[in-house]
Amino acid sequence: MENEFKLTITGKSINESFARVVVSAFATPLDPTLEELADLKTAVSEAVTNSIVHGYGDKCGNIYISGKIKGDTVKITVRDKGCGIENVEQARMPLFTTGGADRAGLGFTVMESFCDKLSVRSKVGVGTTVVLTKRIAGKAKW
Repeated sequence: MENEFKLTITGKSINESFARVVVSAFATPLDPTLEELADLKTAVSEAVTNSIVHGYGDKCGNIYISGKIKGDTVKITVRDKGCGIENVEQARMPLFTTGGADRAGLGFTVMESFCDKLSVRSKVGVGTTVVLTKRIAGKAKW
């Protein structure tokens, strides 16, 4: 059982919900529970929102989303070409934010709690890549 997709969206908050729907539809053949689907959608929302708010800030750039299904595992990659993260380890700490008082600093924490694995790669001035991996316990419909 294998499948994949690639999607490019404009980094506007209106497209965050579109990304959630695409990932949700993509994972459906694995017959996820409602909780598994909600977890995946929430993690994707956080990754896309981070790209919009922190990666691009006041600018608008593209967000590149791809997905792969292999066996019972979904791997979603969310990439931007924004400002990048200076210190990824620090950015992954709960409550750390560069977004000011209106941001909770829980994006990476939420992603990590709703996925089986979270990988973050970033380079200042180049962009950030977040890889979300989640095993789906349902029975695939292939």
